[in-house]
Amino acid sequence: MDSQLKKIANVNYSVVVPVYNSQESLIELFERVKAIFDKLDESFEIVFIDDNSLDDSWKILQKLNKENPELITIIQLARNFGQHNAIFCGLNFVNGRFIITLDDDLQIPPEEIEKLITRYKETKADLIYGDLTKKHHSFIRNQGSRVLKNAAKKRYKGTQGKGSSFKLFKRKIAGNILNHGQTFVYIDELLLWYTGDIDFVNVKHVPRKYQKSTYTFGKLFRLFFNISLYYTKAPLKLITYGGIALSIFSFIIGINFIIRKIFFNVPLGYTSIIVAILFSTSIILFSLGVIGEYLNRMFMVQSKKPAFSIKQIQKASVNKSTENETD
Repeated sequence: MDSQLKKIANVNYSVVVPVYNSQESLIELFERVKAIFDKLDESFEIVFIDDNSLDDSWKILQKLNKENPELITIIQLARNFGQHNAIFCGLNFVNGRFIITLDDDLQIPPEEIEKLITRYKETKADLIYGDLTKKHHSFIRNQGSRVLKNAAKKRYKGTQGKGSSFKLFKRKIAGNILNHGQTFVYIDELLLWYTGDIDFVNVKHVPRKYQKSTYTFGKLFRLFFNISLYYTKAPLKLITYGGIALSIFSFIIGINFIIRKIFFNVPLGYTSIIVAILFSTSIILFSLGVIGEYLNRMFMVQSKKPAFSIKQIQKASVNKSTENETD
């Protein structure tokens, strides 16, 4: 499959929507997106990527594609790859001059797209983030988002600790992103790597109208863990600085034992030795485990395992499914 963006001048905006178990919201989402672009009198398309949903999302997407073949491209992935990998897949099939990413749950109203477009016309920035004025996520997800934003703020000064999955960026940035061949993809990290020309606009965030969030604590932890290993040196720094701190601590404890033995004749016994051995061994095993995770991910990158695998596609203006048997 050609991973380079095609250039089609008559489409201004491509809306990329990753879909997972969202059968209730898809029709309303499309109608509201279409209504806002009709109001703005702007050409657009929507690329839906079904991340191997367990409900009837794919059937509804097929219905939408059949009724609006000139506007909708639908892609079904062979298995669940995650939100960011699904967006990465969708970027391979966009035709617009600008890309907008939008969640499928309607918590960010599609009408807020107008704010992104207006802010771009004012600033001409490469990347416009929708900044949520008040979040209606769960406590766990809010805390996870806060950690990721604070990390991005330290690495990339222009982010100001803001941002969300709702954003607009230029086509050339999307083209740069597609050059990456990693198995795990974190879209925001790639965007921030390629541009510092970033702006923000406040957008609404409303409570869920339909399905519950699929972001469990386990999924958020795996996302944070993968981001840490693929895009940062934080675990290696933890080993380095933690090792230094533990070495100093062990040295102080050792001096204390020696003084107690020499000057106070305090019997040490085997307890201190056993504790010291078990403690140092556990630190060594932890460090080897972190290094092993890095080596495993290096192997996955070198093996060129794709970030996604497509089961079938129905492209805009083409009502014919095509099969992709890529492993």
